[in-house]
Amino acid sequence: VIYKKFNIPCPLETYGNHSVNFTTEEDCQAKLFTSNQQTVYTVPILAFAFVCHPEVLPIYTELRNPTQKRMQAIANVSIFAMFTMYLLTATFGYLTFYANVEAELLHMYSKVDPLDTLILCVRLAVLMAVTLTVPVVLFPIRRALLQLLFPKKPFHWVRHTSIAVCLLFIVNLFVIFVPNIRDIFGIIGATTAPSVIFILPGLFYIRIIKDKPMTSRSKIQAACFAAFGFIFMVMSLTFIILDWVNGESRSGGGH
Repeated sequence: VIYKKFNIPCPLETYGNHSVNFTTEEDCQAKLFTSNQQTVYTVPILAFAFVCHPEVLPIYTELRNPTQKRMQAIANVSIFAMFTMYLLTATFGYLTFYANVEAELLHMYSKVDPLDTLILCVRLAVLMAVTLTVPVVLFPIRRALLQLLFPKKPFHWVRHTSIAVCLLFIVNLFVIFVPNIRDIFGIIGATTAPSVIFILPGLFYIRIIKDKPMTSRSKIQAACFAAFGFIFMVMSLTFIILDWVNGESRSGGGH
């Protein structure tokens, strides 16, 4: 993304039958802040981008010397590395296409030159990264479903495999029928992120810590933490649904 920023002109030239609709030099001016209906996706997507909680326990159990200090160091390095990559990708992606940037950044580069070798390699790398991440994410989801639906049942390969196949089938349906990946990230960020980051930790603290009254400072803070997550969830979902009703979020498509 950084390299392409200095190789793609603005306004864009036409590559065969593919070009992005830049018309004037004014389209190539960066804006410090832009507010529109699509802004409602920003906070949910950012929250979802840093949700790594389901992977903490599987990674912790694989450590040679599992301690809280080592796990905290791993989390700090991982989150900082992802923040740096997200920041550079978003910044230079925007500075390449400016107001015409779309939710799926790699598709923008394909519109400029669909046969660009570097972009094809990057898309392949993203595909491999997502494919290799699926088992890590699938493990806690399947484990949670087994504990909820079959808490006292012994391990069985048919049940184990069936849940995995059903989950992958549902994911593929979303990929095929949802026209824009921003919608998926928006909904997940508006529901899963506040639940995992705000609501559930606060409720767990209130439920587990029984030696303190509900009027204690720590439990009031936990309750406020959970309430903030609930308000964030309701507001984000409301704005996203309103955006869907108004038809503003259907500009992109295809996966």
